[in-house]
Amino acid sequence: MKNVAIIDYGMGNLRSVENAIKRLNYNSKIVDSPKDLDNFEKIILPGVGSFKKAMKLLEEKNWINYIKSNVLEKKKHLFGICLGMQLLATQSEEFGLSNGLNLIDGKIKFLGNLGCKYKIPQIGWNSISIKKKHEFLNGIPNMMDFYFVNSYVFVPKDTSCEVATSKYDVSFSSVISKENIFGTQFHPEKSSNAGIKILENFLKS
Repeated sequence: MKNVAIIDYGMGNLRSVENAIKRLNYNSKIVDSPKDLDNFEKIILPGVGSFKKAMKLLEEKNWINYIKSNVLEKKKHLFGICLGMQLLATQSEEFGLSNGLNLIDGKIKFLGNLGCKYKIPQIGWNSISIKKKHEFLNGIPNMMDFYFVNSYVFVPKDTSCEVATSKYDVSFSSVISKENIFGTQFHPEKSSNAGIKILENFLKS
């Protein structure tokens, strides 16, 4: 049984993630102290809201160094969900330029600036087009629907980290991965059985 830390930095959709993991009979804990990450085998970084505010909170509460040491040095698996995935990037243009965790090289851009003419934010179900195999997508059919809430998207510098894309007038990265780091723009914990399956694959790895 692997232990999972769900990071509480003040902007996460914590309880629904915790409840989804509980359904799978895995041990998880919502942690609000960076030092606690050392006691867990896996880390989930959730998030809802503003990139700039999230990074400010992560910095103020000293999460950044602990996240990086556990993920880059100890090679623990990290799963970023929604805003949590965007925080993995190098930089965001939301509310002015601000730096991210820089765990996967890329920029967070507004859908409208990429040419999207649809109503923003995107809210609701959208399908993913799988670009390459990944263990966390085992058992997930191509073009499966997941639940999205987002106005900004991850634009990776190197598309080799792009596992799946989605289309909301324009195409964007909806699943990214680099070594032990994984992220989904959608909310697996709100995406019915397919989302639960992705969480299970992450927990079993």
